[in-house]
Amino acid sequence: MPLDPDDPRPPYVQVANALRAAILTKKFSPGDKLPSRNELAKTYNVAPMTVQNALRELREEGLIVSRQGSGVFVRERTERPIGLRPHIERAFEAQHVTVDFAGFSGETLHGVIAEPLDKIRIGRLRPESIRVRLLVPDPRQPWTLPVTVDERTDSPVFRKRAEEIMRRNTLAIVDSVTELADLGLINEASAEIRVHNVPPTFKLYLINDEEAFFGFYPVREHVISYDGQTEAMYDLMGKDAILFHHSANDDDTSTGSQYVEQAKTWFESMWSSVGKDFQR
Repeated sequence: MPLDPDDPRPPYVQVANALRAAILTKKFSPGDKLPSRNELAKTYNVAPMTVQNALRELREEGLIVSRQGSGVFVRERTERPIGLRPHIERAFEAQHVTVDFAGFSGETLHGVIAEPLDKIRIGRLRPESIRVRLLVPDPRQPWTLPVTVDERTDSPVFRKRAEEIMRRNTLAIVDSVTELADLGLINEASAEIRVHNVPPTFKLYLINDEEAFFGFYPVREHVISYDGQTEAMYDLMGKDAILFHHSANDDDTSTGSQYVEQAKTWFESMWSSVGKDFQR
């Protein structure tokens, strides 16, 4: 199973992606022992050090654990903190791709969705359809969170800054997705934004109606500067949110398929009942 010579990513990243996919698709089940470093090096035709670096990536993501004297094993606990990027990339290998997001600004999603969209542009991926829906708080309405540190009140200055961040990221996602259909690279593409008046305390990603990623926003004191003004805010720190992964294919239905179904039900209810179309 040699690596793709046309893939510009470092070999250790390619090996990590291949092993990650094998774990997520249950080719290696929770508790399974992985082949030795030398065996994996032969499988992927790379140096053992490349495999070691790939395993370090998976270990940091919480997918594997090393047991001294025994080897490397797939982690048994499924409700683990996890990175979103590899799952988004793998999701775009499906024929019909759906991504639903509920959260604050869409900044993280904008970052991780760029690579699979680029692969579609250069012809390395070709899904039949893509649908993206983004559910974010309305920046034109006062917020109960984030709030100022001194008065615990809404800050129009903060909202204006947050609106620019939200617009930049969500509109970039919409334009990038719809462009693929305009260029004839995929048959069907849609991307929508809706706003609501509920302050977000968590972020949620639903991928291909099969996987859910959920994380709480930590609230921390944060000083912002905008138009020459400086203000101390209790802010939602999206990049510090730890995501937990739930899959409809998990054997443990109490934390797998039922969670995904409930997350889908919540998103649909918010989207259809209190969501309002976003005005550019």
